[in-house]
Amino acid sequence: MIRKALISNIYEAASIQRWNDHIRPAIGFSELDKQAHKMVYAYTIAKCEGEGNYNPLLLIEGGIFEFLHRVVLTDIKPPIYHSLMKRKGDQINGWILEQLKGQCEGIGGGFYDKMCRYFNDAEYAKKEKQILRAAHYYATDWEFKVIYPMNSQTYAIEQVKSEVERGLAECNTFGGFAKFAVNPDLQKFLSLIGKLRYQQRWSRAVRMPQTSVMGHMVVVAMLSYFCSVERGCCDARVVNNYFAGLFHDMPEVLTRDIVSPVKSSVAGLDDLIKQIEDEQMHSVIYPLVPENIKAELEYFTQDEFLSKIKLDGAVKNVSSDEIFEKYNSDEFSPVDGEIIRGCDHLSAYLEAYLSIKFGIQSEQLQSGYHSLFQKYENRIIAGVDFGQLFDYFRI
Repeated sequence: MIRKALISNIYEAASIQRWNDHIRPAIGFSELDKQAHKMVYAYTIAKCEGEGNYNPLLLIEGGIFEFLHRVVLTDIKPPIYHSLMKRKGDQINGWILEQLKGQCEGIGGGFYDKMCRYFNDAEYAKKEKQILRAAHYYATDWEFKVIYPMNSQTYAIEQVKSEVERGLAECNTFGGFAKFAVNPDLQKFLSLIGKLRYQQRWSRAVRMPQTSVMGHMVVVAMLSYFCSVERGCCDARVVNNYFAGLFHDMPEVLTRDIVSPVKSSVAGLDDLIKQIEDEQMHSVIYPLVPENIKAELEYFTQDEFLSKIKLDGAVKNVSSDEIFEKYNSDEFSPVDGEIIRGCDHLSAYLEAYLSIKFGIQSEQLQSGYHSLFQKYENRIIAGVDFGQLFDYFRI
């Protein structure tokens, strides 16, 4: 079962501020947002590398392992971090794995054992590590290009610029990196998606810590992964559930967040909003990406909260229970929209919970928290005990 401590640890990243010794936009850059953006970069660069040249499950798991590793180490300046890892990497990794052991042992799919191997075996997931390293530097470079003009007089800013550029150059060790580096449309796609880092969740409510749409998306992705491995989903289903979670709110970069009360206020409005989102995706997003990415993004974002499979070349809506009974196999490329919806609501519930625990007692937060708890009390979705997950954070 997914443990409360692990879920709480994920949200620690929302409070870790990056570049906090530089002038930044007022909204700041959180580690949670950086890790989310990194995984969108990783997905895109991996697609440039080509199917069959990397393992998407190892890519996802490596991203989660590195996320948890970074949360434990908090905000160490990169030069210090790299120096520490060069000199004492094995001991530091051993200490971090010990810190995470109680949270991660017992998670399905051999999660903790894989994490230990990831940090202790240089040959394990070697290509996936290269992709993730490149994604890390690209996401860092995106941030740096925002703060650089504000810090032209900051001490050693040119040295930081050189370090970022050198780090990127050193990632040019595989074909997918080179293909991505010379594709301006894909870089525009990643820059556009980066705008989700500026879009705040619960925009009408004061919250602590604040979270963006981008950060929310990676939380949903990770929760979907954990639910999937707990239920013994096939590899394609685990991968699809993660990336469907990661991209489920992507249309909001074009429409911004339209809150549920507005969507439900007028009959047919929700359907009209969906239609407009689809039109915007086709006119703005899809022209920037190759066909293989376009096809997957459509699969992940259209009817994102419906469970589905691919059968005889067509998409078929089925229940998650049906997937377990008949279609829990890679050949059907299943997606559990029901699990993703549960994780989406769990993330919103946690955002309200944390703010209330910090002493913010607004009516909007209280209402959202209690209505979501009542909705999921004692509820099981696709075999996942969401009632238990929500009850972990009962006030």
